[in-house]
Amino acid sequence: MVAVLLPLVAQGAGKCERLVASGSPDAPPYLWRDSQDPERLIGVNADLLQQVAGQIGIKVDILYAGKRSQALEEVRSGRMDLLVDAPLAVAELESLDYVHPALVPNDYLIWTLRSVPLTYRSLADLHGHTGAISAKARPTQAFATLAAEHLKLTHTENLQQAFSKLARRQVEYVIAGRYSGAAMAQAQGLDEQLQSSELPVDRPGLYLALSHDSACNDPWLRGQLAKKMTELTASGVPAEVFSRNVERWKAQQPPAPAVPTQ
Repeated sequence: MVAVLLPLVAQGAGKCERLVASGSPDAPPYLWRDSQDPERLIGVNADLLQQVAGQIGIKVDILYAGKRSQALEEVRSGRMDLLVDAPLAVAELESLDYVHPALVPNDYLIWTLRSVPLTYRSLADLHGHTGAISAKARPTQAFATLAAEHLKLTHTENLQQAFSKLARRQVEYVIAGRYSGAAMAQAQGLDEQLQSSELPVDRPGLYLALSHDSACNDPWLRGQLAKKMTELTASGVPAEVFSRNVERWKAQQPPAPAVPTQ
């Protein structure tokens, strides 16, 4: 899965006409494997990158490369050009160039049962309460450290399991993304039973991250991507992009049995 590099004569030598990207295959509505074309990744991040790339005249193929760690290794090695949903990690600066600002926000909220609400204004409000968070969540390192020190959290294999625990009152709250939480709640038939806090507990972003070893990684490309991302951020990520992809993901899921509550 190596990028095909074709010179753009109009823009000078060294410019790429095609990029190969990847990311997490199981992070709806941001990114997931297309059930109609399993070699392709689709979602909010894919749509926005295609929009940005189209504006600068570059074709992007967003391909499945395995689980998140495998996609990261493909990009680190330069076999693929960029990650489309990279959380900012200092350790990765040795192999990746992050494009600022973030492609999309990824606010983490407190999700509770409507019948058993839990007011959240600060982490102190969560002390003494049991919660859950998916092992696939990507909070900032600062929040992860605070949570480990001050919160009583169960780490579940995925968000579906975390929400199932909440519905069964095995935990009192779940920490989950604003949009990923809404997508999963709807898919599980829990959207009428769950509610989320207005105030985020953490606000990581998901970034475009170019491999240092990508032949396409040059100042022109980084500058163009940063310019278009700044324009996108200023205009606001259209809510329609999120709602469209939530519905798109739901349509690709098999019917799930309702989760019983107690």
